[in-house]
Amino acid sequence: MSKIKFVTVLFLLFTINKVLAQDWPNLQKFQNANAELKPPMPNENRVVFMGNSITEGWSQTYPEFFNGKPYINRGISGQTTPQMLLRFKQDVIDLQPKVVVILAGTNDLAGNTGASTNKMITDNIFSMAELAQKHHIKVVISSILPVYDYPWREGTFPANRIIEINQSLQNYAKVEGHTYLDYHSKMKDKRNGMKKEYSYDGVHASKEGYILMSALAEKAIQTTLK
Repeated sequence: MSKIKFVTVLFLLFTINKVLAQDWPNLQKFQNANAELKPPMPNENRVVFMGNSITEGWSQTYPEFFNGKPYINRGISGQTTPQMLLRFKQDVIDLQPKVVVILAGTNDLAGNTGASTNKMITDNIFSMAELAQKHHIKVVISSILPVYDYPWREGTFPANRIIEINQSLQNYAKVEGHTYLDYHSKMKDKRNGMKKEYSYDGVHASKEGYILMSALAEKAIQTTLK
């Protein structure tokens, strides 16, 4: 590669990284899709799924859950709760759903955007729920899925913190009248990690995992709509 081409490539990489850094919550990912989405029909039970790679991968690994339903996937791989909170208005509220299903927190524990206390994580999830409630959107708060350790951040061992955070989420949901969606107790193994049949890496769901999650989520959604 010539020196001129090398410099050009470096400049392009610098520019791309600068743009991505400026769009920290990745608002651009769904901007076009959101703009093209029509307002819900009068009797449409629209549901938005807000989350990270576990939510994003749901549509790819088990699309049957979403097909033919007014369910909108707004998961972005790698995201933490502060990133989701920043894009909550654009990717949830503006879509005018009846229900939002929030699944968040595991990437915070992995330190994807820096260290986070349990309170920092739950506060962000509570803030998303409060925003939804203010805009007359019913809320389903999901438990964090069980994890023994993160393959990309070995030695974290978040299992106990996940249990503590989930208890806080469940308590909050009960007090505020939201639905608590408990994936954790159905998917955990003896170490409080993920059962092998439900995950391919101990963090993300396999097809069998999504089949189970879909049944639990559908039940929670129907309960919430009532």
